Amino acid sequence: MSLFLLEINYLNGMETIRDKKFTEIYSHILGEIERGSVDRKHGFHLFNFSTYDEESGYPDSRIVVLRKLIKNNLEQSGIVDKKNYNKIISKIYGNYGRILAEYPFLKAFRNSKLNKFIEIDGLENLNKIKREKRRAVFISGHFNNFELMALQIEKAGINLCAIYRPLNNVFLNKTMEEIRENFICKNQIKKGRSGTRQIIENIKKGNSVALMIDQRVREGIKINFFGKPASTTTIPAQLIKKYKCDLVPIYIERRKNNYFKMFVSEPVSYTHLTLPTKRIV
Repeated sequence: MSLFLLEINYLNGMETIRDKKFTEIYSHILGEIERGSVDRKHGFHLFNFSTYDEESGYPDSRIVVLRKLIKNNLEQSGIVDKKNYNKIISKIYGNYGRILAEYPFLKAFRNSKLNKFIEIDGLENLNKIKREKRRAVFISGHFNNFELMALQIEKAGINLCAIYRPLNNVFLNKTMEEIRENFICKNQIKKGRSGTRQIIENIKKGNSVALMIDQRVREGIKINFFGKPASTTTIPAQLIKKYKCDLVPIYIERRKNNYFKMFVSEPVSYTHLTLPTKRIV
């Protein structure tokens, strides 16, 4: 089964239950994902038989490869008891299932019909940025349902552009771009060199920018990440330095399965930051 067909099957499945209560969707999706990740009796493990197990030489499913990668990362971090690895991995897949299940409900989040499911700690910081018409660089990572962060920032009335990386699946990417433009952030900028120019144009117009800093980048600097050098983007720092923007770290976490809490830090003025000297933008 191709990744494209698998995604379409899941979307079709959600279409049949999208009218149910918001809280009912999780037991269906989460249960299937978790069972599939543990005993491989569910189609979710049939991502792509393009990799091979080094020991057996037989085709290995993408889900198994991901399990190995997660386990390897946990071992390298050195912060987790090994006996908890399988539990953590299953919870990671469960979280993926929840995020997938929530895409049909982004419109309802946007229209404030599901406000009771999200709490914002630091809403006054967003209001201050809007009131004082300040330009800000919002930085975050792919924490939980990361889509809700840009959605809530724009809902607060801030003129925002959001940087995104297109999906590898070209068939599904068009649909995803429509979802993001309609319900998350209207001003979407594709990651890349042309996107960098668009970012600068938006900053000059007085807009703020939101971007993730936990993705692999071609340009940047190496920093120590759990004892290993990791390529890290310096674009946020360069924007702040050159255009005198505020820095605003944001974060979102899932609580009680389908409730979220989003944290918006107090804006940090560029005058209080130590920034790199290498010119990127």
